Amino acid sequence: MASYKRIIPLVVASALFMENTDSTVIATSLPAMAADLGEDPVVLKLAFTTYLLALTVFIPISGWCADRFGARNVFRAAIAVFTLGSIACGLSTSLEGLIAARALQGLGGAMMVPVGRLIILRTVSKSEMVTALATLTIPALLGPVLGPPLGGFITTYFHWRWIFWINVPFGVLGIVLATIHMPDIREEGVAPLDALGFVLSGLGLSTLVFGATIVGRDILPVYGAPALIATGVVMTGLYILHARRRTKPILDLNLLKFPTFRSGVIGGSLFRIGVGAIPFLLPLMLQLGFKLTPFQSGSLTCAAALGALAMKFSAARILKRFGFRSVLVFNAVVAAAFLAIQGLFTPETPHLLILAVLLAGGFFRSLQFTSLNALAYSDIPPRDMGSATSFYIVAQQLSLAAGVVCAASVLEIAQHVRGDLTLTVADFSFAFFTVALISAFSLFSHLQLAPDAGAEVSGRGVVKAQETT
Repeated sequence: MASYKRIIPLVVASALFMENTDSTVIATSLPAMAADLGEDPVVLKLAFTTYLLALTVFIPISGWCADRFGARNVFRAAIAVFTLGSIACGLSTSLEGLIAARALQGLGGAMMVPVGRLIILRTVSKSEMVTALATLTIPALLGPVLGPPLGGFITTYFHWRWIFWINVPFGVLGIVLATIHMPDIREEGVAPLDALGFVLSGLGLSTLVFGATIVGRDILPVYGAPALIATGVVMTGLYILHARRRTKPILDLNLLKFPTFRSGVIGGSLFRIGVGAIPFLLPLMLQLGFKLTPFQSGSLTCAAALGALAMKFSAARILKRFGFRSVLVFNAVVAAAFLAIQGLFTPETPHLLILAVLLAGGFFRSLQFTSLNALAYSDIPPRDMGSATSFYIVAQQLSLAAGVVCAASVLEIAQHVRGDLTLTVADFSFAFFTVALISAFSLFSHLQLAPDAGAEVSGRGVVKAQETT
């Protein structure tokens, strides 16, 4: 068990590194990809949302697949699928081809990271959870640090297609490490897959978000988007009815009875709607609004990841000192404020000041993410950990997709009002202010937490005991 604790985070981190590098690289290269494919840069939001929706659809069965077929087998297969999807992205010559390749990547990512995280959650004690989750993401955060400047360099001096092909060596490394070190954890007597729930939830969430994504665009006939949205609403409603009647639904809504899990899901989703817009908005603003090269843009945006990396060494101590409720409420406002400040950037803003704001913003956003991730699982019984992991990550990915849709919608409204497809700096400012306000609203969910919520995980209970003795 001790060896698992030392090696497993490194194995999972190799997968996280590949996935996080890919997502940050594509954000930096978006304008160049749009120009090469002959598309409006805003339309390439589909490259973001398709991947996130594939995650949303297939993550719910990741825990069941790991229990049924073995964590190691599923983990290795997922890395292979993700790598093949990366190769297909690099070979895409049309928006439709890119969307299909991103969906394949999403299928791999849906099984890759959640299964790795599930193994870690099942091999550490609650008191070690914050440290384990923070340690896990330190190597993975190198992806967002290296991704933007690497993607910008490749796009500026070579071709954007190579940003996907760099995943291949990391995919091979991940498969080798998983084969050698990943334990083949599986559960006995696995319940049958909730196939009907999988279909209803998958169709409901995907059609709802995809329909919202294509509103106002000539991708489908005029009735296409409303029909998709209506289908999504109906399917989601049918799933809720189905979940209430089934003992082991694919997404267990009964988990929301735990206040800590409910706050992590609802408050976390609101916060991530704002944060999910950043990889889409910021590179577009820097390149289309400020006329920077992809390499210059990537060299600036990586500062947020450096701030996030610095926070990982402080999260456990901060939570132990102040507790989940205080940290989540106060930090939600601070992180949202730094998000709004990005809307005040102009082409004349000194790059050093931009770097400082992005660095600090990354620090506080990462503190919020680490706190939310640990809080959500703090009161979940071990037998429900797989279901909770699937539910939580689905909510996480869905909110990130909603963030891209929200930001793109603001930009598209601005284009429509002006009757001009050219994006201005003012358009981006309004978008940043909008998503920052949504993130700030997350504090109201956390205000409902008890002052000692998640004390066993944060270590706050130990601090209080010491203070009273």
